[in-house]
Amino acid sequence: MKKILLTCLVSGLIFSCGTSSKGNSPSTKAVEIANPADYASTITSAELKEMLYKFASDEFEGRETGEKGQKMAVEYLKMQYKALEIPTPLGGDNYFQDVPLEKQKTAEAQLSVNGKSFNSFDDHIVLAISKSMNISVTDIVYVGYGIDADNYSDYKAVDVKGKLVLAKAGEPKDANGNYITSGNDEDTKWTNGRQSIASKRDAAKDNGAKGLLFMDANLFARYAPFFKRQAESGTSGRLSLKSNEEGMMMMMVSETLGKALHTSILEEANAKTLNTKLNIVVENKSESIMSENVVAFIKGSEKPDEIVVISAHLDHEGIKDGEVYNGADDDGSGTIAILEIAEAFKMAEKAGHGPKRSILFLHVTGEEKGLLGSKHYTDNDPIFPLANTVADLNIDMIGRTDPERKEGDRNYIYLIGSDKLSTDLHNISEAVNSKYTNVELDYTYNDENDPNRFYYRSDHYNFAKNNIPVIFYFNGTHADYHKASDTPDKIEYDLLENRTRLVFHTAWEVANRVERLVVDKATK
Repeated sequence: MKKILLTCLVSGLIFSCGTSSKGNSPSTKAVEIANPADYASTITSAELKEMLYKFASDEFEGRETGEKGQKMAVEYLKMQYKALEIPTPLGGDNYFQDVPLEKQKTAEAQLSVNGKSFNSFDDHIVLAISKSMNISVTDIVYVGYGIDADNYSDYKAVDVKGKLVLAKAGEPKDANGNYITSGNDEDTKWTNGRQSIASKRDAAKDNGAKGLLFMDANLFARYAPFFKRQAESGTSGRLSLKSNEEGMMMMMVSETLGKALHTSILEEANAKTLNTKLNIVVENKSESIMSENVVAFIKGSEKPDEIVVISAHLDHEGIKDGEVYNGADDDGSGTIAILEIAEAFKMAEKAGHGPKRSILFLHVTGEEKGLLGSKHYTDNDPIFPLANTVADLNIDMIGRTDPERKEGDRNYIYLIGSDKLSTDLHNISEAVNSKYTNVELDYTYNDENDPNRFYYRSDHYNFAKNNIPVIFYFNGTHADYHKASDTPDKIEYDLLENRTRLVFHTAWEVANRVERLVVDKATK
């Protein structure tokens, strides 16, 4: 990457440098105005291409979380930041925030209801467990659909702290056939497959339950054969964050087992305590591994305690059936974009125009495994207090075009989340784009009712759930999404350059404006 030093030229947005020419007296000080376009011009398709061909090469083995290729990827990023003379906020030579993970192996439970035994994979599967357990309970709490929303909650009339809860799939509808929580007939987070599992798990956990039994006949029929094959082969299952705290046990049960636990489960929605004796014995066979987030930092000149985060995930899918999943677009494009943005900010700093607020360049691990690296940063080990975090600009796939768009309609980017928490951030994004980059800002996937629910599916969400304003930059999916064919030769580098400049300009304005972004749309 380039090592030139730019000078401060003509006016940009609203930023004064406050520097003077040598020999001037204080009364005749010449005030220079930084032009961010000068620094944005250092973001070039040639440099992006050179780095991406390296980062998304077979050498990095698809950057599987916790594996050799991912370790090579974090070392590569570290070397880039050292070459740019951008320090780490962790001190010394430590650019890595450790992210402790568990590689879970499929657990087989012994389970009986009122003395009758039920078999693993025929009637129940263990989705999550943090430690081995041997329990016997007679006070399971049935919570209907297991929903806990602002306008409807199955938890209002019951106390589930420290107890096992039983919930069923779905969501009730009103007299017009619309879902209670949304008021329309589109799938919600309580009904939408895997999202519904996570939503009902979180609702149970937030209400203090120690375990969730979830009955979904359709999902069980899909999941059980897979879990059984995993158990028979002895291969590892999914990754999860390792915690010193006891996690919540979660099992999915068949309709047969659901009815054994509560004979009226299909008909009854009202929460109640069940007088049912349940015995569960299960062994946790998970394996501990370590992964890493990569962090670099430019300290703000005037408001150093206020932090602007620019994030992207460094991991991908690894090697499958002998093929390397290079992940050039997902998310090599975002990773390399951050390096170019960091270089531009560093050049500005060297020219005396460093950002007023601090910038954290955050490359997270484990996004493909469930947003694990960003969740560790926000939930377990925020390097800087979340209360001091001004915004997160998250870049996940910005190097390709969506085939659903009209042919020739290339100069666009999907923006998600910009207006959900802060009107300021949305207006800034629109203004800098009009002034500098002229990209079509497409808000198709920003719709709360969009069935893809992309707002919840990349690392910005772990910041947004903490009421930190976010923008998710995204080019949409394509035929090579999550396939071995997502390679660097298919990246459209002119688009990658302009989109990266857009993120830089937005970060520049957020970091340098007089007032911190106002969070005016938070609901809690």
